[in-house]
Amino acid sequence: MIAIDKVSKAYPGGAALTDVSMSIAAGEFVALVGTSGSGKTTTLKTINRLIDPDKGEVRLDGKSVRDRPGPLLRRSIGYVFQGVGLFPHLTVAENIAVTPRLLGWSAYDIAKRTAELLHLVALPQAYGARFPAALSGGERQRVGVARALAAKPKLMLMDEPFGALDPVTRIELGDAYRALHDRLGLTTVMVTHDVSEAVLLADRIVVMKGGRVLADDTPRNLLAGAADPDVAALMATPKQQADRVSALMAKPHE
Repeated sequence: MIAIDKVSKAYPGGAALTDVSMSIAAGEFVALVGTSGSGKTTTLKTINRLIDPDKGEVRLDGKSVRDRPGPLLRRSIGYVFQGVGLFPHLTVAENIAVTPRLLGWSAYDIAKRTAELLHLVALPQAYGARFPAALSGGERQRVGVARALAAKPKLMLMDEPFGALDPVTRIELGDAYRALHDRLGLTTVMVTHDVSEAVLLADRIVVMKGGRVLADDTPRNLLAGAADPDVAALMATPKQQADRVSALMAKPHE
């Protein structure tokens, strides 16, 4: 579904991406991980043309993304990011309806789709009349997911979608989104700093550093060991955290 072919991007401060290539099949859930400045978000944004590469090509279903104007392309792709970015002056229902309205959907179809999505993201129908300021962080993120799904995209791009949430809500929403991904047959590309989140949610993990791909494999294979020391160190963090918790639990009570 997605082909990123030898993509490079440079800014005045230096190279953001250098010869990045990867292929993502329809239905896959792929996580991009790495330290800050590794090129994860830049890679993600070349897919929906929020960023155009200097070299290389990005293709969706075999067609270059440059063949379509950016705004039209983005209306066909779901996009969720940290902080959600809901319009504060619009109700929840109006926020969800933004893309369908731009696409010329009828009022009836928009209302029907909004009701479906509130149910899908486990929010009461009455929330449609609320404004974002009246919602918790987790509820706003659920609305962000609903808005991204409003026009029935097959591809979802997610940039640290749960990063600003407390740990309990983060796990809950991550699991809920993975269930939606499977139920709706979506293709998902997610940027995350949290390796444990990537391991638990994704089918494949792409490890990036300095604008390059260091590794691209299943969570199981990467956890089993990686030749690259940077990849090995990054993938060791979930086990290290688990070991520390186990050690604390094993201590005798004082």
